[in-house]
Amino acid sequence: MNSMRRIIIVGSSGSGKSTLAMRLSAVLSIPHIEIDALHWKPNWVESSTDELRRKVDAATRDGPWVMSGNYLQIKDLTWTRADTIVFLDYPMSIVFPRVVWRTFWRWWNKELLWGTNRETLAKQFLTTDSILLWVINTWRKYRRDLPKRLCEAKAQGKTALRFRTSEQALRWVRTLVQETLRPPFDTKPKRTS
Repeated sequence: MNSMRRIIIVGSSGSGKSTLAMRLSAVLSIPHIEIDALHWKPNWVESSTDELRRKVDAATRDGPWVMSGNYLQIKDLTWTRADTIVFLDYPMSIVFPRVVWRTFWRWWNKELLWGTNRETLAKQFLTTDSILLWVINTWRKYRRDLPKRLCEAKAQGKTALRFRTSEQALRWVRTLVQETLRPPFDTKPKRTS
């Protein structure tokens, strides 16, 4: 666990990347960087690739962190600086209903996302910018390409983990919690004769 100081969580939208990253951030006492928060400006304006690269470079240059998000256009910054990559490889039958539920939840509660943005049902159900279409169009691609990238990362000496269920990921987090609670050395007093 001590070697895990820079962690990237990748996977399809709806896989729980941000949720897992926030849990790890709390367990390991390191900052959480959400790439979506760096990418999206007010009114759903996207940062240019150059802007995003500058923001990510500044956020990941020093110190430990746990990052959630895919954004392959910055992979040369994030993956090279990471020591651990976690792929949440969940089936479409899990991620798609989660995204639908999350979309309705955010809309109903008027949840603010990354500053001043809010999801609208019109955008999600009536446009090509829909997160629902995004999941349909990218899920298979991630499932095809990310295992290869994990193998490359492992060959570079990085820790590469692939979880196929939420339960596997939660068991891993519980293991990390137990490790953080374990004393670093034997604290029992020794008997002297």
